[in-house]
Amino acid sequence: MLDNFIERWHKVEKLMVERFGKKPNMEAMLFLIGLNEIGKLKTKYTKEQKQDLMHVAMCTLLAQSGYYAPDGLDADGWPHFKVLQPVPPMNGLLEQEFFIKEHIIAYFEAEEDIEGITE
Repeated sequence: MLDNFIERWHKVEKLMVERFGKKPNMEAMLFLIGLNEIGKLKTKYTKEQKQDLMHVAMCTLLAQSGYYAPDGLDADGWPHFKVLQPVPPMNGLLEQEFFIKEHIIAYFEAEEDIEGITE
């Protein structure tokens, strides 16, 4: 299972390098997912907007597993989510990172952005 996870994660990283020329860290990846979800591109975002984009990304990712559900858009077109069930407690940062990465992989698999990722 761990080998499959590592292989699938490397495919996500490869996609990011191909698209952006470098491997982004976790925050940058969440920011990019948030941008993808709102579908509005600006040249500059405030610190608060960047945090909001990462929040949209996390809610979108966790919606895949039934922790959150979309709850409409606000007046500016930003998605909102409602909590369906709490995220399970985790033992430390490594477990949290693994949990988030699994959801990022699933996001790109669902978007079919990675050819052969589910092989």
